[in-house]
Amino acid sequence: MLPKPTVSPYAAVFIDFENVYYFLKNHFHDPPDLNDICLDIIRTLREQLSAKGLDSLISYAYADFERLATAPQGALYLMGVSTRNVLGTDHKNAADMQLCIDALEVMYTRPDIGTFVLVAGDRDYIPVLQHLRRQARQVLVAGFRESVSGDLLQNIGSAQFIDARDLLAPERVEQLEKRRTDRQRTLEESRRLREQGMTGVPSAAALAARADSAGEAAVVPLPKVAPVPSASAPRPVLPVPARPFVSRDEVSEFAPARRLATDTERRTLAFMLAEFQKLEAKQQRRVTELWLGPFMRLLTDELPELPDYERRDQLNKLRDAGTIRIEKREGEPHPFSVIVVNYSHPDVQELHPGEE
Repeated sequence: MLPKPTVSPYAAVFIDFENVYYFLKNHFHDPPDLNDICLDIIRTLREQLSAKGLDSLISYAYADFERLATAPQGALYLMGVSTRNVLGTDHKNAADMQLCIDALEVMYTRPDIGTFVLVAGDRDYIPVLQHLRRQARQVLVAGFRESVSGDLLQNIGSAQFIDARDLLAPERVEQLEKRRTDRQRTLEESRRLREQGMTGVPSAAALAARADSAGEAAVVPLPKVAPVPSASAPRPVLPVPARPFVSRDEVSEFAPARRLATDTERRTLAFMLAEFQKLEAKQQRRVTELWLGPFMRLLTDELPELPDYERRDQLNKLRDAGTIRIEKREGEPHPFSVIVVNYSHPDVQELHPGEE
């Protein structure tokens, strides 16, 4: 019988601080204690690693700290976390590259480090995670489920994922979710009032400020309307794979219309209609079809929390609901597929009114 391999008790923690910071800022509408929330996540993560017998010998946090509204470097230093200031851009998080370089350097220079923990979630990290695992290192990923790429989760497995919500006190999570719900309701009410052409309606910013000062969301009396599904509906980490994408180019008619069943389907349809509008504005003419291949690449950035097969299956679901059809076109050097929208479908009309 072979002896059980010895597991190293030492870990290295790499924190994409910008990823955590901006997710909290955008998802929960800029909570006032943003800096404390970030620090609580890191502190609890290190405590949980210690409880599992892992000593975090190395801890790095990456961000363009000069661009952050808060200044967490001092608090991170007192926690034993070294900061890496990287110059970011509006297009790409520069912390990604520096984090990967440092992780590989630690792997090659510190054979005593057996566990690598990444507080990050972009699919760009998949190659370095795969390389670490090939070198027989344990890899854990921590982050908020909504900000972690579904492809990355599928790659590492659910057992190696640590949900950042579990690193916060339950009352803190409850406060954040309440803040998000209140802000979304306020913004939606303001938008609906503007669309109805009502006068004297306070702006979304004014309503949010009023909610802050009152300690609760400002509510404006409205006529009863159908509820809009939340964009943060919980999803399983690793669901059973859906059927593969099928173009069904032989279908020339839309499927019988039925309402979309999930918020993700509506998000996909709304994003698709927005791409049609962008294309029409660019070409200054009506556009009746959208190339499938380029759209799927754009959908990767719009729905990063889903693995690739689930993103592709969203189009199957839209097609089966009669909102779109997918047709094949002859082209040089190869045929290509296009998306055609059914503008008479009720979900399309709600998300893109005015089309016929």
